[in-house]
Amino acid sequence: MKKIIFLLIVLLTPILVKALEFPNVYSKALTLYDLTDNKFIYNVKSNEKMSIASLTKIATTITAILNIKDLNEKVTITDEILNTVRWDASRAGLKSGDVVTYEDLLYASILPSGADATNALAILLFGSIDNMVEAMNELAKDLDMNNTSFVNTTGLDAEGHYSTANDIIKLLKYSLDNELFKKIYTTKEYTLSNGLVVKSTINKYPIKDKISVILGSKTGFTLDAGLCMSALFNISGHDILLVSLNADYNINFANIEDTINIINFMDNNYDIQEIASKEYIITNINVIDSNIDNYSIKLSDSIYKFLPNDYDRNLININYDGLNELSYKNKINSKIGTINCYYDNELIYSEDVYLKENIKIDIVKILIKYWYIVIIGFIFLLFFFKLKIKY
Repeated sequence: MKKIIFLLIVLLTPILVKALEFPNVYSKALTLYDLTDNKFIYNVKSNEKMSIASLTKIATTITAILNIKDLNEKVTITDEILNTVRWDASRAGLKSGDVVTYEDLLYASILPSGADATNALAILLFGSIDNMVEAMNELAKDLDMNNTSFVNTTGLDAEGHYSTANDIIKLLKYSLDNELFKKIYTTKEYTLSNGLVVKSTINKYPIKDKISVILGSKTGFTLDAGLCMSALFNISGHDILLVSLNADYNINFANIEDTINIINFMDNNYDIQEIASKEYIITNINVIDSNIDNYSIKLSDSIYKFLPNDYDRNLININYDGLNELSYKNKINSKIGTINCYYDNELIYSEDVYLKENIKIDIVKILIKYWYIVIIGFIFLLFFFKLKIKY
């Protein structure tokens, strides 16, 4: 077997450019995650424990979804439920006596960040807020959100209630795998069955054209947490998640401004890059005793990777691991090796290599190669015939 590491020669010429720098943000912590490639793109204080405000309702909502048996079941909002909502909490606008469905409460929890809807889900599904909080913490544990602790369902400031940007990414990634949650998260306006219209909190942003690039979101705000944000957007066919925490609340819509600026930056500076072209020859293998002298190992398809426009070409290498010699004994369509392509030590492409050419024996080459055997054989035959004639 032979292992060849081939650095793309055409890309080896150094290109001295200043590396892209993400724009400055108001948020103290920020994480970007490529949902399509399942990898982090950018982090700032992403593992620092902080208050997360109403990003908590992502956990509340997905926990509720996992425990609802009938989305269309009618439930009644009571004074008992509404009395659990603190005066400083955001509300969807539910009134005592309202008859709605569980699905209504899910939309009312995420879009307008309604603590009235959130607490209603807790009491109606779990019997109490404390019981739902326990279920939320169990979910966090299952998702390896090791730097997260919930003490309420709303995200209002409380001792022992915290998370990190990276943990919220884990939670959001899991939640978006649920079709209903994704549908709710990517909705900007919804009419409940009782006629109440609820709107996403990002609709409060004054420039509506700018927020069109945000496919889904959940915002949050408390004095301790500052302005928080979670968002889903798409760049060059890649779904990207953003979570930001603790933006200065003295700056209007600082969390949304950060999100829009990050999206615009990525749209201008990230794309699907061609790492290597189809049919590019990686190496040539020696062929013996056959009608050809060598066989080219080449890519059967182009290799692409979602990267910044200034990606480091020196981090590309292609690894061929396989036979280092062929002959007429190797049959067409037989596997002869494997090609692996890496970027920054990350495997981004792999393919098996099969012999695509029928290699034929070359008698002349064999005679020339083994001339001494031919001569010895010829002498032996002469000696044999002489003996036969003599006797």
